[in-house]
Amino acid sequence: MHERRHSERIIAFVMAGGEGSRLHPLTAQRCKPAVPFGTRYRIVDFVLSNLINSGIYSIYLLVQYKPQELIEHIRKGWAISRLMPEEFVSVVPPQMHAGTESFRGTADAVYQSLSLIETFRPDLVAVFGADHVYRMDVRQMVWFHREHQAQVTVAALPVPLDCASNFGIIDTDASGRISAFQEKPCKAEPMPSDPTRAYASMGNYLFDTDLLIEALREAHLRHETDFGQHVLPRMVANHRLFAYDFTTNAVPGLKPWEETGYWRDVGTIDAYFDAHRDALGEQPRFEVFCPQWPIYSSNYQGPAAKILGGDIDNSAFGAACLVHKGATIRNSIIRREALVEKDVVLDDCVIMDYARLGRGSRLRRVIVDRHNVIEPGTVIGYDPVEDAKRYHVTPRGVVVLPRGDVSFFARNSRGNGPGYVE
Repeated sequence: MHERRHSERIIAFVMAGGEGSRLHPLTAQRCKPAVPFGTRYRIVDFVLSNLINSGIYSIYLLVQYKPQELIEHIRKGWAISRLMPEEFVSVVPPQMHAGTESFRGTADAVYQSLSLIETFRPDLVAVFGADHVYRMDVRQMVWFHREHQAQVTVAALPVPLDCASNFGIIDTDASGRISAFQEKPCKAEPMPSDPTRAYASMGNYLFDTDLLIEALREAHLRHETDFGQHVLPRMVANHRLFAYDFTTNAVPGLKPWEETGYWRDVGTIDAYFDAHRDALGEQPRFEVFCPQWPIYSSNYQGPAAKILGGDIDNSAFGAACLVHKGATIRNSIIRREALVEKDVVLDDCVIMDYARLGRGSRLRRVIVDRHNVIEPGTVIGYDPVEDAKRYHVTPRGVVVLPRGDVSFFARNSRGNGPGYVE
């Protein structure tokens, strides 16, 4: 980890209550931040690692939709310090204030936790999303905030103008001061420094504490619930809001071939699938292994992967998975305790924890969620018409098998897989 103390007293709220309906069926039984990623991570691990690596150790995770799998992951993998009371990752559900039963938006979620802010008395409050794959040194955003005497700073990603309609767009002057917000505009205002691109909000914010408290109380009285749609646009006229260009953020240890300013909203199955491909290869766009800026996760104690034989190309394997002789695996990610039997063919696949792939099965462009047992000889991903009758198929032809039945898996699998929830 990096330096243990921050010159600013900062508390972070991570928005981890998202339903992730566009990631269905991967989110049928879990919230979006709990969806597995790569060989050992969850999506939430990226934002938490960025905060910890940046010296921000006081973190509240605001949860709502189907949170149990996320809560178990945090409990097992994110205990920071039992000796330092201000170093924690703590799960916070809706507070059930009078007239409320759930979080109605990002601003309402933080409003329901105002007492936590007032008790902690921070200099700054960070409000970050939990749904993205990226690396970021948040300290550099804090320095920008102070240098520009900002009251609110919004992390911004330059995107091509023809993609701007997919994002919340920020208009700024040459200094970066925000003049307007546009929600998925048909025609976006370009950045002052680049007429071909516009600033897209990343959903990561820094607030001066007193201003945030005042703004949230006013928003509550106005029945405003969301930062991006309600609170921030209203603040533009009378307060100093600035956009922080994420592409200027320099994280140590990145390789020369990695994409500058890599950030992916893995909010759809196709985007999620593509982000896995970005992590593969000799020179990946996003190198998951970076000792100088590690991505932390659960402390799983299983043994190393075991590859008994086969034709393996451009693939990654999680701990304790087992690949038998005769398997052919290309451009795929196999998570921990998965079993690949003889003569299985995997091409462009993501196989999650504790799945069992029976002998001779063939899968192409398939995501197999946890606890699935694929019967011997099964063929998936080769006939779009037949696949669509049985499975969820994305617009780009990725087939998704939802999470399997744990009790059936327990009767048909090896080892203790179903006992793990990490």
